[in-house]
Amino acid sequence: MVFSKSFGYALRGILYVSASRGQKKKISLDEIAESLDVPRHFLGKVLKKLVKAGILSSTRGPSGGFSLNENTLGTRLSQLLLISGDQKKLNACVLSLSVCSSANPCPMHSQAEILKNEWNTLLTDTTIKDLLKKPENIISRLPVIER
Repeated sequence: MVFSKSFGYALRGILYVSASRGQKKKISLDEIAESLDVPRHFLGKVLKKLVKAGILSSTRGPSGGFSLNENTLGTRLSQLLLISGDQKKLNACVLSLSVCSSANPCPMHSQAEILKNEWNTLLTDTTIKDLLKKPENIISRLPVIER
């Protein structure tokens, strides 16, 4: 399963803000984009969706930026999938057939359904907090610029 850049940027952005929260309360869009080496404009759109969904907080102005809120750590990866619009991809036919279901399966339907169910379980059961419990696997892989 390949997720969209929107999903990846959303998750990486949240993880970066989480990793930086001990050093600063608010992290600027420019800092996040530069540190993650992603396009500022696209990342801004993604983070704005997260703010609108109540997953991150933001403040405008010279001392503004993005910060965690009471919902951030409890956010499930499946919520990020919905916000990024990838839910349809996860449920789509792997052969891109317009009609594929249990009643009218494609040649790979049965095998793909098993994998899709495992992905759905992983995404539904995993929260941002769960990912942060293993910082050696996640946070240490995110680039950090010296402040």
